[in-house]
Amino acid sequence: MRYYTIEDTIEVPKEVQVRLEKDKIIIKGPKGEKLRKIDNPKIIVELKENKLHLKSYFATRREVRSLNTLASHIRNDIEGVTKGFIYKLKAVYIHFPFKMKIQGDKFIIENFLGERANREIEIPKDVKVRIEGDIVIVESYDIEKAGNFAGLLEALAKKKVGKKDPRKFQDGIYIIQKP
Repeated sequence: MRYYTIEDTIEVPKEVQVRLEKDKIIIKGPKGEKLRKIDNPKIIVELKENKLHLKSYFATRREVRSLNTLASHIRNDIEGVTKGFIYKLKAVYIHFPFKMKIQGDKFIIENFLGERANREIEIPKDVKVRIEGDIVIVESYDIEKAGNFAGLLEALAKKKVGKKDPRKFQDGIYIIQKP
């Protein structure tokens, strides 16, 4: 089934600047600048009077899904460049106390489950990480980068628990708050 016209309108705040180039949307705000690529050539994007109009004519269900997904991504990008996104993670240890530190652009976990080798992960360039006691705060204007880093950090502190009983060895870093 084809739809005659599918439209979506996104309100652009005054502090956000939106530029349209061929198949790209550039969103700039107080927290940063985000580039979003338009993958579907049948989606028409227009900027009129601080409103972003997304349209598609004679759209199939796949194109309707693409338009709705693009609209959601643009709304998230606008919120990100104005407010930003924050993930909070909590370090939990019962058996072996481990230390977390930031060295340059690396996040390092020392003495995890009594291991001598440090566990390291590189911090992406648009993500800010800080440690407050046993809470790790991940901030970024890009929800995809912040969420991805928080998930990688959680996975880094879980892997290789190995043959230990997961009901007893619950040491790790866990996401406690999402945006």
